[in-house]
Amino acid sequence: MSETTVTVVDKPHLDREDLEAWATVAANSFGGPAGQIAVIHEEIVERRQWVAEPSFLHALNYCMLLPGPEAQQLATYLGWLTKGVRGGLLAGGLFILPGFISILLLSILYAGWGDVAWVEGLFRGIGPAVIAIVAHAVLRIGLRTIKNTALLAIAVGSFVAIFFYELPFPLIVLAAGLIGFVGARARPDVFVTVKGHDASASSAAPPVGALRTVRTLAIGLGLWLGPVFVIMAITGAGSVWSDIATFFSKAAVVTFGGAYSVLAYMAQQAVDVYRWLQPGEMVDGLGLAETTPGPLIQVTQFVGFLGAHRNPGTLPPFLAGTLGAILTTWVTFVPSFLWILAGAPHVERLKDRTSLSGALSTITAAVVGVILNLGIWFGIYTLFSEVAEQQRLGARILVPALSSGDWLGVVIALGAAWALFRWNARILYVIAAAGLIGLLAGVI
Repeated sequence: MSETTVTVVDKPHLDREDLEAWATVAANSFGGPAGQIAVIHEEIVERRQWVAEPSFLHALNYCMLLPGPEAQQLATYLGWLTKGVRGGLLAGGLFILPGFISILLLSILYAGWGDVAWVEGLFRGIGPAVIAIVAHAVLRIGLRTIKNTALLAIAVGSFVAIFFYELPFPLIVLAAGLIGFVGARARPDVFVTVKGHDASASSAAPPVGALRTVRTLAIGLGLWLGPVFVIMAITGAGSVWSDIATFFSKAAVVTFGGAYSVLAYMAQQAVDVYRWLQPGEMVDGLGLAETTPGPLIQVTQFVGFLGAHRNPGTLPPFLAGTLGAILTTWVTFVPSFLWILAGAPHVERLKDRTSLSGALSTITAAVVGVILNLGIWFGIYTLFSEVAEQQRLGARILVPALSSGDWLGVVIALGAAWALFRWNARILYVIAAAGLIGLLAGVI
């Protein structure tokens, strides 16, 4: 290639269709990254056909390697790919907005009255439906990407490594990429299955240069860390505002593996060091994040709200809590936009290189195993309230207690699977129906 360019769909301006598409994704982004990735795939790849399968998988693999919420970053990447920086900001911003509003309102209710029982009923319906959504996504992505027994072995191996041995998935993905990089040189017919740009794409974006990348990094770092330094200068290093800004900025760069991987670290710091929460309240916050649309990492917003609400200084507690939630969300998600808008133009250059295409193909197979792990883990803990962990030959075995099973949830999961696999129902309708059943069951 004589010139490094980025391929984007030839739709240079944002329009109503973009808003509708990404608002639909945002409104349906329940159930953690696996379910959210499935929603993005259905709306952007299958229904609207804005991005071809290879480009979707190429973007997904990059996002899986980054710290932070991979589904939100994937939305940002695909928004950028189709409409440039404005598209990325729209897609990524809308992905966060419904969850931010929902968790803010629920945090206010939690802090003021401590009773959000109806949320439990809603999640009782939505959670099982997400299990079926993830299963549907794994099958669809797997059938499109796993073309031979070598890639199937990589998918199975990645699932075993992360589910039974709890290896960090960035390590798994990097190992898969190394296998594909080397394997593509010896057997490109086996290891190169994901390649090429979108057939419908045109080179509408400007060339990628060092100056443009430096400018993006400078703007992103300024928007992220600038407010942190200003807050520390105004309120002092020991204030709740400085603690929130610095703590969640650090958390934003260590959240490999999503919310669950950082939950223990965050809970220990928030409870034992900063004393923002009581023991057990972190689990309540995760429940709110699981039940509302948006990334599970938005549980940080709940922590920031309570931290500021309980240490308001001269401000009214609920105003302080709201400002704490806004500050937490800002320093948590601005880095995610930075990783994508600075890195994606360079990642797009790698599509047409044989060795790197081999790495992409094997990473894609590994990602199928990672998503399957997320779905099974989520399913076990959604359908059973008591789950024991056993160690056998170094492997972790999850053993749910059948007596603790939510059999209504099992019925909902089976019904959702039937609607998706048999009738190819829209995810929006499946989630809405499941949530309504959960609410009615809670009332009854």
